[in-house]
Amino acid sequence: MNIQTFQHVNNLWDPTKAASFGDDEVALFLYRSNLLGTDLRITNFGGGNTSCKTIEMDPLSGEDTEVMWVKGSGGDLGTLTRAGIAGLYSSRLRALKSRYRGLAFEDKMVDLFYHCIYDRESRAPSIDTPLHGLLPFKHIDHLHPDAVIAIAAAKDGEAITKKIWGNNMGWVPWQRPGFDLGLQLEKCVEENPGIRGIVLGGHGLFTWGETSLDCYMNSLEVIEMAAEYIAEKEGEQKAVFGGQKIQSLEKNERISRAAKLAPILRGMCSSHNRMIGHFTDDERVLEFINSNDLARLAPLGTSCPDHFLRTKIQPLILNLSIDESLSNIENVKSKLEPAFKKYRKEYTEYYEECKRENSPPMRDPHPVVILYPGVGMFTFAKNKQTARVASEFYINAINVMRGAETISEYTALSRQEAFDIEYWLLEEAKLQRLPKELPLSRQVAVVSGAGGGIGKAIAERLIAEGANVVFTDVAEDRLQEALSHYKKDQATYVVCNVTDEDAVLGAMEKACLEYGGVDIVVHSAGLAISKPLAETTIEDWNKLHDVMVKGQFHLAKKAAEVMRKQSLGGNIVNIASKNGLVAGPNNIGYGTAKAAQQHMTRLLASELAKDKIRVNAINPDGVIVGSKIWEGAWAEGRAKAHGISVEDLPQHYAKRNLLNEMILPEDIANAVFVLLAFLNKSTGNMINVDGGMANAFVR
Repeated sequence: MNIQTFQHVNNLWDPTKAASFGDDEVALFLYRSNLLGTDLRITNFGGGNTSCKTIEMDPLSGEDTEVMWVKGSGGDLGTLTRAGIAGLYSSRLRALKSRYRGLAFEDKMVDLFYHCIYDRESRAPSIDTPLHGLLPFKHIDHLHPDAVIAIAAAKDGEAITKKIWGNNMGWVPWQRPGFDLGLQLEKCVEENPGIRGIVLGGHGLFTWGETSLDCYMNSLEVIEMAAEYIAEKEGEQKAVFGGQKIQSLEKNERISRAAKLAPILRGMCSSHNRMIGHFTDDERVLEFINSNDLARLAPLGTSCPDHFLRTKIQPLILNLSIDESLSNIENVKSKLEPAFKKYRKEYTEYYEECKRENSPPMRDPHPVVILYPGVGMFTFAKNKQTARVASEFYINAINVMRGAETISEYTALSRQEAFDIEYWLLEEAKLQRLPKELPLSRQVAVVSGAGGGIGKAIAERLIAEGANVVFTDVAEDRLQEALSHYKKDQATYVVCNVTDEDAVLGAMEKACLEYGGVDIVVHSAGLAISKPLAETTIEDWNKLHDVMVKGQFHLAKKAAEVMRKQSLGGNIVNIASKNGLVAGPNNIGYGTAKAAQQHMTRLLASELAKDKIRVNAINPDGVIVGSKIWEGAWAEGRAKAHGISVEDLPQHYAKRNLLNEMILPEDIANAVFVLLAFLNKSTGNMINVDGGMANAFVR
């Protein structure tokens, strides 16, 4: 079958781009991999693997030898580069057949892969290496397309495979990835000469070609044929997933409800480890969770190993009606807790019933995927990327269930097979090799005034230490510039005037929707007006107190509401000033507002301590370089008050402190980090970052 145009997949191959790689087969293999990895219907983040075989000079003998280049362990097709692949001698991989002792010794083979390495810069070879190495084809794709897995997970998947592709496709029943599966693939090709690919029962697809383009087009054509078959069968049916059981809320109501509920769910998922959340109301999710078949299909779990490794064996379905009031937090928690308790109990039973003698200890028993009919899907994991990817994978699982139910009946892996994947010793070893988490990992921060100056420096430091940060500011252009350096899973922004209660509420809702809740709030938004009493207007006074005092009040109030929903404690850090402690000239409005910030910090610390919410203040002084408040009239006012020129201000402020040091925004960011990461039993405190000003010593 030679399909010129596709309806269900995208042909992204650019002949001009491909020609730019010349005869570099590895570059073309990477290009093909990146194209395949851009479509989540074909393979998800971190899923699948690709390879090519080239002739290289053996550095030991000087003779030509075949080398297989394959995606290494932990890589992602969409972003794969040369640094993410392994290069191995094909002959040595094939020679490992003589060393294979059977399924009981499957995992021992992985160490032998390292003895086959040709390229000294290779990434660690993955468990799927022999699946490519034992096949004779030059270019190979192993993918997890939704349409093909739907067939692979169907009750009569082998017969459907035969019906769609005739004798052109092979079938290998479900088997855990490893050396033996490679042998089964090799056997399938030998017994079925001329086939264009193999469907792996419950798992995915193998396809191949003589060139990278041939392989790419073969993969697309096979996937297109599977998708077309499902689409034709779907057209013959009256209802998907047994038809609709409930009606979704309107879009704005779904979002509002999700923002209110997310921190409650996050708290309930975080009793073992704090989690980061993700929410989606994707139409595919809504179709599934609103259907009559939800209660039947969801408990079955997923079929593809890549799916349930990220989503757990099954989701939790909330038994909360869409018109249930969320205003009484304790009442909502009391209604949800039995379901969470039941989930933890069933997960523990699953572990105890399926564990092997050498199984790793049971992991966190809380759900990863939480389905709320009528509203959407929440996912919770150790970081934003993992939570988002879990959501994407569960959407893939929904697509698979939809397709399998359309053409036949969906079947999942047995609990034991699923357990043996989830608690695979090789998977555990991979988890143990992960880098140590950063000090602020699993924390969500909202930073006001983050478009520049001190606020931006604080936000950047928190991200560097592992936190997810919501940048807020009144100037969207500054926010966009500040976030241009970060990936979408690290940070987001919202335009927010802290004097507006609704705007502050919107910032908190943004944090809850994006990350599941709020752990840290840093109030850095500010401005400065330097005038003597006679020249200070009521407009000056109100502006200063609105931004710094009222803004602090709004942020603290809305943050505390979210933090109390989570029951995880929290941190509020207010950026005040040395001027709140020292009486200086021409500073009546600014100094009074800063003093109010400092005393509000003490009051909040006293009131919120019972909720384990710590409240502290940082007192900078003379932060001129990189600070927005020193632009324009404020700098002129301070220079006039001290009888010097504006140009001399930086050195003036550096010389007047005991250390004779210039204070930078990064110095304030360091103080915030220390408060958050190390001083975990401090609240109601003020830390001066001023180089040492004797008249500002706290006494």
